[in-house]
Amino acid sequence: MRTACESPHAPVFHVQEVAEHVFAYVQPDGGWCLNNAGIIAPSGHTALIDTAATQVRARALKEAVSRISRTPPRYLVNTHPHGDHTFGNSQFTDTAVAIAHERTRAEMDVAGLHLTGLWPDVHWGEIAVELPALTFRDRMTLHVGDVRAELMHLGVAHTTNDTLIWLPEQRVLFTGDVVMSGVTPFCLTGSVSGSIEVIEELRTLGAETVVSGHGPVAGPEILDETYGYLRLVQQIAADGLSAGLSPLDAAREADLGPYGDLLDAERLVPNLHRAYAEARGEAPGSRLDVEQLFASMVEYHGRLPKCAA
Repeated sequence: MRTACESPHAPVFHVQEVAEHVFAYVQPDGGWCLNNAGIIAPSGHTALIDTAATQVRARALKEAVSRISRTPPRYLVNTHPHGDHTFGNSQFTDTAVAIAHERTRAEMDVAGLHLTGLWPDVHWGEIAVELPALTFRDRMTLHVGDVRAELMHLGVAHTTNDTLIWLPEQRVLFTGDVVMSGVTPFCLTGSVSGSIEVIEELRTLGAETVVSGHGPVAGPEILDETYGYLRLVQQIAADGLSAGLSPLDAAREADLGPYGDLLDAERLVPNLHRAYAEARGEAPGSRLDVEQLFASMVEYHGRLPKCAA
């Protein structure tokens, strides 16, 4: 099943059935703030994985869910605290219990609507921070009718508190932003080495379908692509440190090879800042000056990256 909305006055998206009663809600092209969501909807039951960045986009998601199921979502899982995956929560929490890792709730509370300040020209609409009501630490099983969803926190990766959703019977994996499809991975508040370790564990699941946080639905090969990119980041960092280069200068000299066509390539700069810190002995997820890292990325890009939300 595939439905679409491509009106010039409405968000562009498509809904793809990836297994029986399981759907990916994909917002192309997957760039800044154009995230994916997931819908689990066996008869009489509905759960949602992530929301969207703006009021208009969250309402479009809500309409898409209503076309799939007459039952509003009873559960909403946030994969991590970033606003493109959480700002739309308030469109669903009248019927749904929001679930997330315990540190996701804490970070959402602290960050508030900070993301909107990075792109003030985006029409965010009437959004508010709706904190998850139910939190977990390591693992949690959610039963959506006869669909079993394993919620897993496997370590520091895209953030310190990512939730992976694994449907073992359907062999479908929702990764949040730990993995991105055709889009540059991003470890601004997480870890390069930690992401590699988490992906190594994800490889053992035997997923047949991977719905990443951004970009098209893919197969397990997307795990290998993300892994390869992050290994290259570590190598560029090692070479840059040996040459006495800053992360920004190392990024300017880097050859990304097969990963040069990934969307939002400017993320290499904060990824290198993370890799440099870890090579110097900093723990995965250690606190860095995120504002400085973002500013360094903007300098490399020559301007603020475009957010099409």
